[in-house]
Amino acid sequence: VQLQASGGGLVQAGGSLRLSCAASGGTFTNYVMSWFRQAPGKEREFVAGISRTGSRTYHEDSVKGRFTISRDNAKNTVYLQMHSLKPEDTAVYYCAADPTLTGLSIAAMRKNDLYDYWGQGTLVTVSS
Repeated sequence: VQLQASGGGLVQAGGSLRLSCAASGGTFTNYVMSWFRQAPGKEREFVAGISRTGSRTYHEDSVKGRFTISRDNAKNTVYLQMHSLKPEDTAVYYCAADPTLTGLSIAAMRKNDLYDYWGQGTLVTVSS
C-alpha cells in the first residue's frame, strides 16, 4: 500500500490543522493506521493509532484532548485533527500502516518497527 500524507503547514500556537493520509494500492480496512512525528534532533514518536474499523483509538498522553485520529474507510483516508497546537508539536508527521497487528494496545502501536508501510511525512511548524 502507498501512503500520501498532506495538510501540514505553519500555524500559530493555539491554532488548528488537520492532517490527511490517503492510502492506495491495498485494501485499506486490512490496516491498522497510526500517526507518528519526528522533531528535529529527536527520535520518531507515536502520536495516535486507530483500529481497522475505527472503533478504537489510542492517543499519546502528550496530545490527548488536543488531537483526534479518525478514518474514513470509504475514502481510504486517515486523519489527524490537531487543536490547541503548541510549539513543541513542531515536527514532521508520518502516517503508517500495519496489516498484522491483532491485539491492539497503545504499547503495541508505539513500536516503530511494527509498521510495514510509511508515508513521506508532512511538516507541521507551530510558531510561538
